[in-house]
Amino acid sequence: MNSNERIFLAYIDEMDIITILLPLSYHHGSSSTFSIMDESQKMTPLQIIKKQHIENNNKYICRLAEELTFGHPYWVVDEHGGKTDLQIGAVIRTAPFDDRFFYDGSDLGVCINDHQTQFKLWAPTATQVKLKLRKPNSSFSEIIKMRREEKGVWSTVVHSDLELYQYTFLILVNKEWRESVDPYAVAVTANGELGVIVKLEKTRRQKPVLPPIENPVDAIIYETHIRDFTIHPNSGVKHKGLYLGAAELNTKGKDGGSTGLSYVKELGITHIEFLPFNDFAGVDELEPDKDYNWGYNPIHFNVPEGSYSTNPSDPYARILELKQMIDTIHSQGIRVIMDVVYNHVFIRETSTFEKVVPGYYFRHNELGFPSNGTGVGNDIASERKMVRKFILDSVRFWMEEYHIDAFRFDLMGILDIETMLEVRKTCDSIQEGTLIIGEGWNLNTPLPIDKKAIIRNHSKLPNIGQFNDKFRDSIKGNTFYLYDKGYVLGNEHYYEGAKDVIIGSVGMDKKETGLLTNPSQSVNYVECHDNHTMWDKLLSCLPDMDELLHIKYHRLATGLVILSQGTPFLHSGQEFFRTKRGDGNSYKSPDHINQLDWNRKQLFYDNVKYIKGLIQIRKQLTCFRLRTGDDIRNQIKLLPLPSPLIGYSLQNHNHDFREVLLLINPLRKKQSIPIPEGDWIVLANEKAAGISSIESVAGNELVVESVCLTIIAKK
Repeated sequence: MNSNERIFLAYIDEMDIITILLPLSYHHGSSSTFSIMDESQKMTPLQIIKKQHIENNNKYICRLAEELTFGHPYWVVDEHGGKTDLQIGAVIRTAPFDDRFFYDGSDLGVCINDHQTQFKLWAPTATQVKLKLRKPNSSFSEIIKMRREEKGVWSTVVHSDLELYQYTFLILVNKEWRESVDPYAVAVTANGELGVIVKLEKTRRQKPVLPPIENPVDAIIYETHIRDFTIHPNSGVKHKGLYLGAAELNTKGKDGGSTGLSYVKELGITHIEFLPFNDFAGVDELEPDKDYNWGYNPIHFNVPEGSYSTNPSDPYARILELKQMIDTIHSQGIRVIMDVVYNHVFIRETSTFEKVVPGYYFRHNELGFPSNGTGVGNDIASERKMVRKFILDSVRFWMEEYHIDAFRFDLMGILDIETMLEVRKTCDSIQEGTLIIGEGWNLNTPLPIDKKAIIRNHSKLPNIGQFNDKFRDSIKGNTFYLYDKGYVLGNEHYYEGAKDVIIGSVGMDKKETGLLTNPSQSVNYVECHDNHTMWDKLLSCLPDMDELLHIKYHRLATGLVILSQGTPFLHSGQEFFRTKRGDGNSYKSPDHINQLDWNRKQLFYDNVKYIKGLIQIRKQLTCFRLRTGDDIRNQIKLLPLPSPLIGYSLQNHNHDFREVLLLINPLRKKQSIPIPEGDWIVLANEKAAGISSIESVAGNELVVESVCLTIIAKK
């Protein structure tokens, strides 16, 4: 039966409530009685508790005398003898459904050994599930019926080694068969069309011991995209745009200087964050050079993307090559942050989630339509137990199987607080202190505001970093208004905001006024993959200005990212003035827009050296990496300077330098700034930066150059 043959419609919307829609064209939409019939044709009367007219139907709300057994077909019969199948309705979005069918096993998906292969799929609303198996290099499929077990799990065991067999599931829900790849698949064919059975133990490596990161403020993050990182003709990389390319060491540009991973190591970065590298839509894996995509179109959450592999048709190649990339990055003492997109799927209707348990994995609004806080047509319902379990299982999988060190949660504000706290617990159970950061934007999704993992609820998320949009917009100007100038461009409107964000957004005078509780919650940035690069914003805001001044403004903004309290976040190439030629949304723009232009590293090497020096200062002096809001209020003192000048005195406890001054001048002319008496040495000025002395300063006054920051220290 398909929906076109149904005379009227009936849905189970709560465990004991059935909603029936009778069209007015059918007996004027009227029936005085309804019964429910099971497979044995046993009839049980329904109690009508409400009737209302809706458009061309009469809607009846009926109560069941006893709860149904899910996984079996039922029919609703009216007084005229009309009959329709009972469909799964809003019941799947109720707490009793969640409680009844929550499955806490760790064996969903495929478990394989030399003698047998087990398959398990959670599909509580299905009335039948079958396994479709295909031998490697064969078009012949075998269909195997699966058995329903407790908690809505369907299972079967095949008593043979099925390595490299391809598989899908056939699921019958609401009288309709759907074919789906396993949501828990760990390997797929090219373009993710079929799941593939692999033995992951064949691919495993030992994780090396990495230098300790005691607190998120000790991290320095460098965000890049696997393709962008090496695709440039002068990257010096052999496997351009691929996992293996990102893993190549000792690569050189045209100038003979370092590129790629070795360059990032020299810069002093602690964490590389890669844009999504789980399987995504938007690039044909068999012709990857034809398209480009950032990767925010998730298809299979536990499978590496194939377009970054040397052979997308070999299910093992992408697994082995991604693991080699991560292993090589670890060998350089650098950690890997995985950008994860658990807030939505590419297309809801064709996703594995919707095919397996229609309607369960996504939020719906008060009218029953899928909500769209993400802006891409669907929001993952993380608050539901099996959705939360999937996210936690996936995070655990990437940490244990691929040795991922940290996570960046895309649109984290779509997710709920409890899920993020469970993510925190899961990560800490595997590796204490795993860095977790996310975009805590408050988006329009049907979740109570006090349950959203947003910046406003930072006190409920104490060990999770938030991308600090107040920092971003105060320092460079509003991201969504290209011509808005921030503090570093001399806009005094942002003066108070800048003073606050530089000290970690924790409230200098009173902690109650802070955006955040501790600096470890603040991810400080002025540019990332989204929106215009800082350089392109400068070219738009100040089109007639000399390039030297553009360089100074850019250097000041990037310097503040590195030296402010919190966790610094750099967009790859920011240190050599990355440009996307004015493209403000390059998610599918070609390589010549998105690539990391290694020629610019040579062209602007003085700036690279300067940024490297600031990173060195941050790493050496703990006063730029204070742990708590109280540390900041106790150890940092604001100097009484006229607007728009900013100066801070910082107490330093781990070096010969006991006191450090950070002085900021965004004006286009030199400024004479009073400083405490004593012998000071300059660590950073408009020309250079580093942990060794540039020059000495004595007296009680210092002339600070235009548009620059200055660091002086006293032994």
